Amino acid sequence: MKISDILKNGIYRKNPILIMLLGMCPTLAVTTSLANAIGMGLSVIAILTISNVVISLFRKLIPSTIRIPAFIGIIAASVTMIEMLVHAYVPALYVSLGIYLPLIVVNCIILERAESFASKNTMLRSALDGIAVGSGFTIGLLLISFFRELLGTGSLFGFQILPEATNMLIMILPPGAFLTLGIILGVMGHVKNKKKEELENE
Repeated sequence: MKISDILKNGIYRKNPILIMLLGMCPTLAVTTSLANAIGMGLSVIAILTISNVVISLFRKLIPSTIRIPAFIGIIAASVTMIEMLVHAYVPALYVSLGIYLPLIVVNCIILERAESFASKNTMLRSALDGIAVGSGFTIGLLLISFFRELLGTGSLFGFQILPEATNMLIMILPPGAFLTLGIILGVMGHVKNKKKEELENE
């Protein structure tokens, strides 16, 4: 697989949130604000990249019979390291993300990339895959949180954009996450079908 394909697959062709629908638990929980989305996204990028590189480095030394426990151990160590750094240097973000930061250990995106890519590819390719998939995940978070924060609070990063009278409280509540994701996926599906029809008519 070419490096360009690795990047394209991770960012948009196989976007973990918008295409594969993976990692829905943190996606729906932390996207109440852009700040949370950025924090979670950067954490996932770092964890994916670190765990992919380590797994790729030791892939020939890990027996196939214990590869899943070994992968989980490596991922858990990466998550713990990032969690401690966030706690030490960005305590407000640590409190805001809460339990969803340590729960990255069981995020299916991380284990899926370890099993399907890092365990079969070189360290450089695995690092690029971690960055690409993490970036795709971050883009999905940012897209959802942008609409939820703007429509729910009328502001972005604390700056008031819309009048308070237009605020829709449901958007920053759990149902708002499902509603926003559903609308985004619906629009994407409509655009995809439209393009498909245009190609068939040519």
